[in-house]
Amino acid sequence: MSEQQNSSDPRIGDDQLKSSMRKVALTALAGTSIEWYDFFLYATAAALVFPSVFFPESDPTMGLILSFGTFAFGFVARPIGGILFGHFGDRIGRKKTLVTALMLMGVASTLIGLMPTYATIGIAAPILLTILRFVQGLAIGGQWGGAMLLVTESAPSDQRGYYGAYAQAGAPVGVILANLAFILISSLVSEDFFQAWGWRIPFISSVILIGISMYVQLHVEDTGAFKELEALRVKKLAADDSGKTPARRSPVLEAITKYPKRITLAAGAFLSVQVNFYILISFILAYGSDPTGGGMSRDTVLIAVLIASALMVVVQFWASAYSDRHGRKGIFMLGAALTGISAFALFPLVSTGSFWLSVLGISAGLCFVGMMYGPQAAFFTELFSTEVRYSGASLGYQLGAIVGGAFAPVIATFLWAEYSVFWVAAYMAFASILTIISVAFLSETYKTSLTEESQQEEY
Repeated sequence: MSEQQNSSDPRIGDDQLKSSMRKVALTALAGTSIEWYDFFLYATAAALVFPSVFFPESDPTMGLILSFGTFAFGFVARPIGGILFGHFGDRIGRKKTLVTALMLMGVASTLIGLMPTYATIGIAAPILLTILRFVQGLAIGGQWGGAMLLVTESAPSDQRGYYGAYAQAGAPVGVILANLAFILISSLVSEDFFQAWGWRIPFISSVILIGISMYVQLHVEDTGAFKELEALRVKKLAADDSGKTPARRSPVLEAITKYPKRITLAAGAFLSVQVNFYILISFILAYGSDPTGGGMSRDTVLIAVLIASALMVVVQFWASAYSDRHGRKGIFMLGAALTGISAFALFPLVSTGSFWLSVLGISAGLCFVGMMYGPQAAFFTELFSTEVRYSGASLGYQLGAIVGGAFAPVIATFLWAEYSVFWVAAYMAFASILTIISVAFLSETYKTSLTEESQQEEY
């Protein structure tokens, strides 16, 4: 599918384009939702289950820190996954790479659900857990670029932000699914069974990803932009009368060489999203259910995060559609500013122990994050040229993820334990300031053509 789709009847062409885009967008949403479901299952389990299951000999605070430490290890792998999958995504296509990433996540998550605990095999249990978390990180590092480009490169130029939101919506939908899974299992079984086997069921259900992977492989075509690039490569090869296949530089190295500033600034733009998002969906579970924090039940906090995540989806689509009409930068920077401000209201609201005040605080934070995360797919797509777009966008995204998201729950737990929760809010606000500065140094992109090479020079 291409931006320039021709038809003798414009209405038929428009109908075909809309139908194709709906299929691509919904497929991307389904795939990313289940993929993020797997990734966020770990975040939920790291806050509520893994400290006692895999680190039983540590005191509760240290067990929580160690558990969040294994959670962070997945982020270490994300840039590696972005580099690895970005290379092949720019070489062999967006679809094949996405399918591989989806299947890798499905296998890793299922194995987490099947692995023995510390009580069974001792120290080997958290080691194996960390390895599988690393594999999850590789998968998510590759998945985002593939799903995002599959949608944005196929979308009409004036709806790139809106359709990109389908790929982005997978994150909050994944949170909703993960929380629903834990709430459902928790309500159906005893606490002892939940700690022993109940928590495994949501992970084992990740085999669904394999089915989605097969659907993408069989029913979704690669993007028009990538096909156009491949056609250009074939044309150049045919015009070369030397008889030799020209050496092709690694897309990752090409992206780093061509766009070092954009990659760095894209990473900075992502900091506020990552720091605030993981504190709002993971650390808040520990804080809200702790007697010295919110003092609420586990399920109460899970439901609060679930409601907030659902509202985030709505805001993402609104912000993305807005960015198609008025630009990416303004709405992105506004979201960062509001996220930083709302951080100082979050913990006083949760500390009341009131369910609805907690919903208000968490929802405000996640909705403001959604103002950034929704338009991000289109924004990052438009920053890079086709031949290195998978690599460049993935590098910016995953570097921001490891700096911002990897240790956010650990840092938040440390600041809370050693100082006060006020400094957690200050940490969240500081990340938002860095994001505003980074976005300010990027150029506006919303009128950029994805096939026009002249706009792709470094600035």
